Parts: sequence; structure tokens; C-alpha cells
Amino acid sequence: MKIFPAIDLREGKAVRLFQGDYDKMTVYSDDPVEVAKDFRRKGASNLHIVDLDGARDGRPANFDTIKRIVKEVDMFVQVGGGIRDEARIRRYLELGVGRVILGTAAVKDPGFLAEAVKRYGEKIAVGVDARDGLVAVSGWKETTAADSFDFCVRLRDEGVRTVIYTDISRDGSLRGTNMEAYKKLSSIKGLDIIASGGISSEEEIAALKELVSGAILGKAVYSGKLDLQRAVKTAEEDEQRKDLL
Repeated sequence: MKIFPAIDLREGKAVRLFQGDYDKMTVYSDDPVEVAKDFRRKGASNLHIVDLDGARDGRPANFDTIKRIVKEVDMFVQVGGGIRDEARIRRYLELGVGRVILGTAAVKDPGFLAEAVKRYGEKIAVGVDARDGLVAVSGWKETTAADSFDFCVRLRDEGVRTVIYTDISRDGSLRGTNMEAYKKLSSIKGLDIIASGGISSEEEIAALKELVSGAILGKAVYSGKLDLQRAVKTAEEDEQRKDLL
């Protein structure tokens, strides 16, 4: 299982929100590039970036910061937040981003999603953010009537390979992730699930690696509750052992 430490960007700073609430924001660093470099030093080779301004306002407000991270840090980077047209997808991929995450656009414009998947294949992922089991969009401000599990099945059928699934109620809470949701999602064959929201212990990481292909770590790392170096080791140790056989 791959570990993706997260950098959420707002006005060029690395921040964390509590359950997606922009009024409950903690600023962790004025220099997100240094945050990414620190993650790399601790053994992480993958990075999850969200442009929070973009997610809320529909424009890639932190593009220059993301450009610096991709240029200066040797990591596989996936980016989401405000990516709602093909030009933005292409701009990020040309920058060197490994995977672009569609959220609101994937829900509200299925034709756009289908075209993006057709053109860019596995470089397109979808972020499925769930509130009480229903898909939320527009920076988590709007909850739709779509069942999140059924939506994931639909995405698989439409050719999407990777889904980042977040239980909003667990995000930033440090009270554990929604393990039952990932047990259910693991039954969708042909879909790689990346878990996000509330992951705060090595025990959870050990359990998740039996169910999903990746895990995003946020507040638990920033607060010091979870040691990133140990988390990476826990997630990858079985794969490393296989490589030696």
C-alpha cells in the first residue's frame, strides 16, 4: 500500500481544515515546498496535494506553488481542487503531475469525465467525498443525492481506475477512519481505492493495506500523532519483503 502525505494549499500556505470547514483552518507552514521535502526525507515517495481555493472557487489558485513542489521534490504527485476543464488537466500533466483528481466536475459533468478518462487513462482519478454516505461537491459545501458506493461502481464501469474516498465526518478528526466503508469498497473489482479521512494509527494502516491500494495522511502527521517514517514502513513492509524473495 502506498502512503500519500497530504498538503492542502490555501493562499500559498500548507493548512488543514476540520471536516472541510474553511472557517476551521490551521496553518502549518508558510512554505509548502519545505513540507514536501521533509516528507521525502522521511521516506514518502508519493504526495497528495489539494488546492483548497480551487476546490471552493473553481480556479487553480495555487498553481505556482504546486509547480515549485513538482520541480523541486522527487515524488509522485497527485493533485485535486478546482480542476473542471481539459485545459487544466493538460496544464498539470505537462507540469509533471502524475495524476489529476476530478471531484465536482466528475459528478456534475459525466461527459467531461468520460472524455478525460478516454484521453488520459490512468492519469485521471476521482475524489469521492462522502457525507452520511452521500456524495458531496463544491469544496464539500453541497451534498448531492448520489449514494457514494453506487457512484464508485459507476466510476469503475466508466473506466476510472483510481478513486480517493473520503468520509468527511472523519477528516481532520484524529478519531479513526471509516473502516467499514473501505471493507465495502474493496469489493468493487477493478477499482483502486485510496483511503482518506481520520487515519491516525499504525494499526489502522496495517488493517487498511488489506483493503485499499493507498492511504492519505494529514492531520495525524502534522500534529505528531503519527510518525510518517514508521507509517511508510508499516504500509510498505510486505511489498519490500516480496521484492526480496
